[in-house]
Amino acid sequence: MRQEEIMDSSAIDDAAGRLLRAYDKARPVAPIVEDFPTATVDDAYRIQQQQVRTWTAAGDRVKGHKVGLSSAAMQRQMGVHQPDYGHLLAGMFHLEHQPIDAGAYLQPRIEPEIAFVLGRDLTGPGVTVADAFRAVEYVVPALEIVDSRITDWRISIVDTIADNASSGGVVLGSTPHPLNAVDLPMAGCTFGINGHVVGTGTGGAVLGSPINALVWLANTVGPLGITLQAGHVVLPGSITRAEPVQAGDTVVATVAGLGSVTAVMAGPHAQREN
Repeated sequence: MRQEEIMDSSAIDDAAGRLLRAYDKARPVAPIVEDFPTATVDDAYRIQQQQVRTWTAAGDRVKGHKVGLSSAAMQRQMGVHQPDYGHLLAGMFHLEHQPIDAGAYLQPRIEPEIAFVLGRDLTGPGVTVADAFRAVEYVVPALEIVDSRITDWRISIVDTIADNASSGGVVLGSTPHPLNAVDLPMAGCTFGINGHVVGTGTGGAVLGSPINALVWLANTVGPLGITLQAGHVVLPGSITRAEPVQAGDTVVATVAGLGSVTAVMAGPHAQREN
């Protein structure tokens, strides 16, 4: 199927349906831009929002948002040049140290982040860094499982946005800390899988500071009528490159001043390539 200049509602439904079936059938699909080559970023967010409506109509709930592609490392890895955002649904959250079914994902990767939990609503446009600081109740180290419903991660910015910013799962650390307990840009992170360090970085890798990603998100979604709500989680973006993860892996991220967070992928241990 080829579109003309603008994706109409039926094309949006078609693209969203393909991605929803990829979830249901556990089978990735071809990039959206192959069949809709003139699709825009705005079209991609419409596709994303159509899926969110389907999930919430089925009983899931939006519990936050994520900023993706906010570090130079992730932009280089994915071949894109701007941040994006997606929705975090209640069903995406996992308890740390508890088994996570790796088979529930198609092409999972994992990345370390500093997560914000909001204590008050934050509505853009016009949000400043000071506004964002006041809205944060506490921070915790986090691991985000990113996954793609697009075959072999062959994604453009349109594909990843349409695919809910490649969202998969979230594991939050168990000990909350006040925002002033950590120097966000300078906070060092060590990221390991099965006891081997696979990445290091600092919070400054995320748009100069993770708080900048929160400001960007609030000012980006505000004009769309979306408020970042008190109690919701915001993932500002990865400090390092994302790494592949599989059944049997134990993943630990440690952030200076915040402690550590652990994700355990369920299944028999498999030998990783070094």
